[in-house]
Amino acid sequence: MSSPDREVRAARNGAAGSARRPVVAVTGAASGVGAVLTQRLAASEDIKQVVAIDERRGDVTEAQWHLLDVRDPAIADKLRGCDVVVHLALDLDLGTDPAARTAYNVRGTQTVLTAAAAAGVHRVVLCTSAMVYGALPENDVPLAEDAELRATAEATGVGDLLEIERLSRRAPRAHPGLNVTVVRPAVLVGGTDTAFTRYFESPRLLVVAGSRPTWQFCHVEDLASALEYAALEKVDGELAVGCDGWLEQEEVEELTGIRRMELPSAVALGAASRLHRLGLTPSPAGDLEYTMHPWVVSGSRLHDAGWRPQWTNEEVLAELVEEVAGRHTVAGRRLGRKDATTLGAAGATVALVGTAALVRRARKARRR
Repeated sequence: MSSPDREVRAARNGAAGSARRPVVAVTGAASGVGAVLTQRLAASEDIKQVVAIDERRGDVTEAQWHLLDVRDPAIADKLRGCDVVVHLALDLDLGTDPAARTAYNVRGTQTVLTAAAAAGVHRVVLCTSAMVYGALPENDVPLAEDAELRATAEATGVGDLLEIERLSRRAPRAHPGLNVTVVRPAVLVGGTDTAFTRYFESPRLLVVAGSRPTWQFCHVEDLASALEYAALEKVDGELAVGCDGWLEQEEVEELTGIRRMELPSAVALGAASRLHRLGLTPSPAGDLEYTMHPWVVSGSRLHDAGWRPQWTNEEVLAELVEEVAGRHTVAGRRLGRKDATTLGAAGATVALVGTAALVRRARKARRR
């Protein structure tokens, strides 16, 4: 081999070595999935350095911490020298004002994408949810990752996630050379609080008559593993992540030992909508659709790249049941506004459907 050839090969090997040990920034690094991923990356020999960004300092001392709001344009200075950014600073809290939540989520993502491009970052990994596919009775089981995104903005935070998906598609056109990968987890479990985890706090699992519920979970540790795969550029594009396969409603009931309460669609959706409108529940009726129709994903792209989940649906469900033990509601209990914040739309519907007196009382209170 000639000397020039050896020099080219050495340069390529050097570039490959650099790619194998990137500097990775994580936003939202102090809590939730961000904290799990930051700890995982800090312990990885494949990562050169972890830059952790949040409004407060987390527990991973090996990371380089920067304390600021992700909407602050100054974040571009903190991202200089980074190869990859994993953006996890999202607010999907059921109790957050929807307008404030959208302002934070959308503006934060816009700022991170723009700042990453300005700082010379070549890859941004975003995390939305498999909810963006929509929960529809005619959905394939499982859905291919390139299936059309048919969700509407009627469920908690889904409008924000759909806008983030749109930003992910626009960013490479606005910033040539910027690669954007989107990871869409199934029902996330492991220290999470969502309408779906609250569904299992009810003494009865609401089943809407004529619906076809299917359940697929994703443990936060598996999500962090998939995000690491994306950060290391082992896979890119639009990725769905979750446990292999899914559980039918009957299997869920058998595994949890929680019996069902079956209601007509008009009753369940009508009650959920009314309770949310009156401020008695934090979850809109749209959340209930995701407990009625399938939105199971295949995860084939991650599988093709060699990634495998370490958790099964059965194991994640068992952990979820253990997590919510003691937090379930009491069927038939008349709840005030403060008590109702512990319920999702499905749980509230089960506990409160038919309690016309409660609705009348709430209406009277609003008139005062």
